[in-house]
Amino acid sequence: MKLIIQIPCHNEEAQLPATLADLPRAVEGFDEVEWLIIDDGSTDRTVEVARAAGVDHIVRLGHNQGLATAFMHGLEACLKLGADVIVNTDGDNQYRAADIPALTRPILQEGVKIVVGARPIASIAHFSPLKRMLQKLGSWVVRQASGTDVVDAPSGFRAIHKDAALRLYVFNSHTYTLETIIQAGRQGIPIKSVPIEVNPPTRESRLIRSVAQYVTRSAVTVLRILVLYKPFKSFSLVAFVLALPGMLAVLRFLLYYLAGNGDGKVQSLVLGTGLIAAGVVVFIGGLLADLIASNRILLAEIRARQLRAEIERAGVE
Repeated sequence: MKLIIQIPCHNEEAQLPATLADLPRAVEGFDEVEWLIIDDGSTDRTVEVARAAGVDHIVRLGHNQGLATAFMHGLEACLKLGADVIVNTDGDNQYRAADIPALTRPILQEGVKIVVGARPIASIAHFSPLKRMLQKLGSWVVRQASGTDVVDAPSGFRAIHKDAALRLYVFNSHTYTLETIIQAGRQGIPIKSVPIEVNPPTRESRLIRSVAQYVTRSAVTVLRILVLYKPFKSFSLVAFVLALPGMLAVLRFLLYYLAGNGDGKVQSLVLGTGLIAAGVVVFIGGLLADLIASNRILLAEIRARQLRAEIERAGVE
């Protein structure tokens, strides 16, 4: 059994030495443990620091493409290198490497395919009360959307079995954390949370510049994911919201008309008809989006089979 620990990095020259110093070279249940860095277009000495620390594999993207893209490149590289399990962690040493055995244990012993580390949100000193509340709210929304019981959805500290890694593909360019959980829920991939600890912050978060930005980006991300993975339900809800006041407006006109007071109420008929027509258009859009979503699932399956075939041809399996 081979475990590869991957770290997406963008200008982590200062933080990377401490992160790598904590990584294990032996984990219970694995015959091999290797390290892999995804250099997301760093302009500092991230790559040189990684090589000096003995990193086994370095994937260079050439220019900055974002965390989600770096994460996906890392998964593909790990699979092609023969990883049975992949652990993803951050380059800023946020997560404690000592918890890696706890992350991988459910995969080895319980048949779980994805394990997400659940941070002690309530006791993290550098999290403000508002941020703690928003983290919990965001995780609750993702649980409702995915049908899973993941406690800390934004956590990037996770272990992924190769079977799950083959089936995951992130469309969002901002972050992979929420989308992969919803994908796992939709595809029936066994997923579990385990409690972990965190280290004190070494730098400001690059994904969260402010609370307002975090709320806006998270809300947009969740909405995009819902439309992407549950298009018919999402569009139907919007269609209902548009059509309902339209039907009430038309009903109002009809009541006045039947009572002989229809003159001057034509605006209700015009407004109601317009809203109903808009609702119908949105509903039809939902049907088309649902068909596209089905094709997307098929394409993801084709991609997984092609990637598996590449691995087999390389003699990894």
